[in-house]
Amino acid sequence: MRRNTYMLLLWIVLVAYGGCRGADGSSGPHVVASTPPGRAAPNEMGFVEPDGAVTLRDVLALAVLQNPELRTYPYDLRAAEARVLQAGLRPNPELEIEVEEFAGSDERRGFDAAETTVQIGQPIELGGKRDKRVRLASLDKELVQWDYESARLDVMRDARQAFAAVLAAQDRVALAARLLDLSRHAHATVAQRVEAGKDSPVDELRAGVVLSKSRIELQKAQRALTVARHNLAATWGGQTATFERAMGDFYEVSPLAPLADAAAAIAANPDVARWETQEQRQRAALRLEKARAAPDVVIGGGVQRFEQTDDSALVFGLAVPIPLFDRNQGGIRQAIADLGKTRRQYEAVQVRTLAVLSEATGALAAAYDEVTILRDDVLPRAQQAFEAAREGYQQGKFDYLYVLDTQRTLFETQAQYIDSVEAWHKAQAVVERLVGGTVRAADTDHASNSSQEDPSREDSNEQ
Repeated sequence: MRRNTYMLLLWIVLVAYGGCRGADGSSGPHVVASTPPGRAAPNEMGFVEPDGAVTLRDVLALAVLQNPELRTYPYDLRAAEARVLQAGLRPNPELEIEVEEFAGSDERRGFDAAETTVQIGQPIELGGKRDKRVRLASLDKELVQWDYESARLDVMRDARQAFAAVLAAQDRVALAARLLDLSRHAHATVAQRVEAGKDSPVDELRAGVVLSKSRIELQKAQRALTVARHNLAATWGGQTATFERAMGDFYEVSPLAPLADAAAAIAANPDVARWETQEQRQRAALRLEKARAAPDVVIGGGVQRFEQTDDSALVFGLAVPIPLFDRNQGGIRQAIADLGKTRRQYEAVQVRTLAVLSEATGALAAAYDEVTILRDDVLPRAQQAFEAAREGYQQGKFDYLYVLDTQRTLFETQAQYIDSVEAWHKAQAVVERLVGGTVRAADTDHASNSSQEDPSREDSNEQ
């Protein structure tokens, strides 16, 4: 008879183990790998660094696909999917084995008078806790996707700014090289005039100083370009800058169209849009905490074996907790407080984002005004003044100090023009990040002339 009892125990254990397996027959969760919206799966075999000219489109594509920070988000998403799966699982059944009336004295000695009870209990969740857990985990997954969108826009902003910095650095190197060529020719011209007795030897010394300073400026510009190239390569995870040069319409600028509704403009910003999901998440958390106030029950049943009489009987059990003291009051109050905090945080994010947007649009407008004034007014006049001084010096009307002054003014203005254009591109990248998309340019006649050739590229040629 004991053999029958032990066979029954073995059968119950096997049934309990089979009930713990997944519905698909696997012994563990099956997670489907996926990637955040709008991106391809990371290339685990690596990628080939660009070695030619790169455009802004190339840079943005590389940054979104290969940025090391963005490549961590598929794992975050898989973890979130696993939490959704775990939240949907039912509680495991409980196997209980109880042996009584054994190892005593007299008739209770040994197992001849033992009573063995084997039963399985299944916890049953009440209040819809399982569905509420799944809903909460699903909203957490959506928040992970919003976090990815924010990180993606951050990477695109950084890539745009780094690309503009490389374009500016390339033009600064070209400007410094032109200044060096001009300084070399000027030094040779002054030396000839000094040898002919037309100028003072002091002018030759001044020309030599300017030539040496031009070499220093070129070296500084080249080092700055190296740094800018490395910063750009870092946006796509490159450890070295292998590309040849950046290529784009650096001097094509346009005014920003007025934002009729700033609050509507930032609606596409994931930093703002995510808070609607965050509020839904806190509401789901509150509903789950309220559901946890309802106690769960455990229903069980099994077989009781009486060894002394060789009899068996069925047993049934029902366990119902009495919510006398713990009705999850603290959990509910905390969820209510978290929901109220979320609403205040949402308002604070909106206010802060609008303030940053106002500052960024102001910086963009100021940069555009500076660019247009330098391009249309200051640079042409500085160029004319330098040419007039150069011609007057050759005719003996001006001394070399006056030529140096106009030359310095011209090249400082050209450098300022490059700085202002770079500032415009960086401000535009910030505005696009804040509105969650590409900003629209105003349709003005002035903007149509913004793509004209850069005046700073006018070759000053020889003196």
